[in-house]
Amino acid sequence: MKVLVCDPISQTGIEHLQQQNGLETIVLDRCHSEEELLPIMKDVSAMAVRSETKVTKTILEAAPEMRIVGRAGVGVDNIDIEAATQNGVIVMNTPGGNTTATCELTFSMMMALARNIPQAHGSMVTGEWNRKEFKGVELYGKTLGVLGMGRIGGEVARRAVAFGMRVMAYDPYITPSRAKALQVELASLEDIYTAADFITVHMPMTDETRGMLNKDTFATMKPSVRLLNCARGGIINESDLCEALKDGKIAGAALDVYESEPLAKNSPLRDCPNLILTPHLGASTVEAQDNVGLEVAQGISDYLLQGSLMNSINMPSLDAQTSAKVQPYLRLGEKMGVLLAKLGQVGTERLAITYGGLATELPGDPIARSIIKGFLGAAEGEEVNLVNVRSMAKERGLVVEEIKSTQQVDFREWLHIRAWAGEEKVSVAGSFFGLAQHPRIVRLNSQPVEIVPDGILFMMTNKDRPGIVGHLGTVLGNHGVNIANMSLGRDLEGGQALTVLNIDSIPPAECLAELEADPDIGTIRIVQF
Repeated sequence: MKVLVCDPISQTGIEHLQQQNGLETIVLDRCHSEEELLPIMKDVSAMAVRSETKVTKTILEAAPEMRIVGRAGVGVDNIDIEAATQNGVIVMNTPGGNTTATCELTFSMMMALARNIPQAHGSMVTGEWNRKEFKGVELYGKTLGVLGMGRIGGEVARRAVAFGMRVMAYDPYITPSRAKALQVELASLEDIYTAADFITVHMPMTDETRGMLNKDTFATMKPSVRLLNCARGGIINESDLCEALKDGKIAGAALDVYESEPLAKNSPLRDCPNLILTPHLGASTVEAQDNVGLEVAQGISDYLLQGSLMNSINMPSLDAQTSAKVQPYLRLGEKMGVLLAKLGQVGTERLAITYGGLATELPGDPIARSIIKGFLGAAEGEEVNLVNVRSMAKERGLVVEEIKSTQQVDFREWLHIRAWAGEEKVSVAGSFFGLAQHPRIVRLNSQPVEIVPDGILFMMTNKDRPGIVGHLGTVLGNHGVNIANMSLGRDLEGGQALTVLNIDSIPPAECLAELEADPDIGTIRIVQF
């Protein structure tokens, strides 16, 4: 089987492939364009790439023998995952290889910010000796806010504790027991913004995290705060950051990632005061490159030679017949997990997944992985996949319980998920309608509903009184929001009601504010599938 190494990976990884009986390894001397790759793809079984080579639909369709594409790194933006899945090609990445490197870069940035090291060096090489201008601050005794407590965030927190820092952490999916083990305090974003002396970002880029640090959040921070982003570009609004630095609303910042890369030569960031910039060096260490090179080589060889699969982005290992039966449950389960995450509380400690009816006859593991993927994916984004969800749940101290029930209910097949954060519990149940297996959410927190888990979902708790549905429709209509489907439920007449809508667009902030001003309307949540 032919393995094509398209981008530079470590010699350790190349040697591993070359030593495997049954594999022929071809190492390209440079990055090739799509046109250059097409003539050599006919008998290729695997590709090892970094970020340079674009694995397009055209390339995948030109490689009938292709079985796996391995990305030496985390991001897979250069791989057409949908086309790979359609062509039966596994896409895997190497999410663990650069953890230490990125963590250490973050801490280096923090120390450089605290002591003005780049500015002092620049002054010295021009012949100056200006000690007073570069007075810094100590890390000891300061408060560090860590946004996102995954692998890298957790390692940064460990080092900060060793430096005598107080660490406050925001992560909706880390449990109190896990936080205690790491010696960090769980806190809200608002509390971190107001209390932290340093804030470091370790979250994925999603619709919720894009621009989450901006002029509004800067206004709630100490003027002495220093910000760091070695995670994903765009989480910090760059124009707002420049303005805040120039106006002295924050003391400093350090960026390794940007909204657009490479950073434009005329970018305003290059002229901002008290700002440290590096060209996306997070994984640029000898050790990290060795790690990801070897990890991708082992992943490819293990899959081709043994059928073992690790860090798959797009598919668990199932035979074709079972996969066809399980696929509808995978889609329903992931959407139920997303919905549960939106309903849940910070610090969820336990998930209980119950399979009922015909669902008990299927392998539960891939369905559970899809549910956990949806649940954690709201925070973890693209780094969460069907292979690594179990370990990621374990890292956060999330206990997952699976039950196959013989209870008789109104549905032929059903899934039920409950989530606990302390004594607080939320739950979602789902099933299928009709022979075509149309997925539906059939219960929310024990209230019967009929919800299509697709598109944009508007969920509202409210007092059960005449006219409130009409008021809701009027307000949404006035703001150009169209209603596609509606589901209503209540605990008792005049009691608490639940209103769920499928809508065609996300309501603007002023629309939600108008609704929330009604004293009979409680919590409003928007879920986008």
